[in-house]
Amino acid sequence: MVSSMGYSRNPISSSRDRRRGRDRRSRSPIRRRGGGGRGGRGDPGSNLRKPRWETKKLEPFKKDFYLPHEAVHNRSKSEIEKYREEKEITLVGENIPKPIFKFDESGFPEIIIKELKKQGFVEPTAIQAQGWPIALSGNNLVGIASTGSGKTLSYIVPALIHISHQRKLSRGDGPIVLVLSPTRELAQQIQTVCDDFGDAFGVSSTCLFGGAPKGGQAADLSRGVELVIATPGRLLDFLESERTNMCRCTYLVLDEADRMLDMGFEPQIRKIIDQI
Repeated sequence: MVSSMGYSRNPISSSRDRRRGRDRRSRSPIRRRGGGGRGGRGDPGSNLRKPRWETKKLEPFKKDFYLPHEAVHNRSKSEIEKYREEKEITLVGENIPKPIFKFDESGFPEIIIKELKKQGFVEPTAIQAQGWPIALSGNNLVGIASTGSGKTLSYIVPALIHISHQRKLSRGDGPIVLVLSPTRELAQQIQTVCDDFGDAFGVSSTCLFGGAPKGGQAADLSRGVELVIATPGRLLDFLESERTNMCRCTYLVLDEADRMLDMGFEPQIRKIIDQI
């Protein structure tokens, strides 16, 4: 099963998170690549066929990379409840991992922790503290957090770790991680975060959004990128034209999922998910 995550904007995280561990928007991303919008004329994805999965041999993949830090493992139930109450974390589900209190408890590679500290992040925000253990465990997650709460890093860092544990891309492979965004502005913001942490981790990415030529995007996809950030319409354009595919995609994020539904993207999202 693919690890999937949906995020919406309705806040449950504390406003105190806004100065700690939040996503920072770089002034000039290290690399930004073009994209598309809702698609061209007609119904995006109308000519896209569902894969016949019964005829395809799918390779196994690993998605559980989480080993609780000793300090996290030893924390009492009362300590965890107090932390969640202070951070205004509300949970629904079973067997939910304990949150982490510090970056050093995350189990992240040292290069990621150094990058977090280099950028001035002090400690995980609520969505990161609870979301990282869930995502790294390979579980599905629906996260609700306010703007400025650090939600982009809550899925990008686990995505990078997920990529690092998969087989390297071969010629013709599509991305391992797909992040869908309702607008090109948000897609560009996500790309900025990917630039900072993806470069440190050696992960290639591209951003597909509207209002830009397709040539540069197609070249990126042809070379092979492990992480794609896209608006639904333009991604469907590339899937229809067989410039890319979702056969290797094992980590899916719907950022601002509620907004995408409000904007009428549900049919397009369903067509994309059918390809995974």
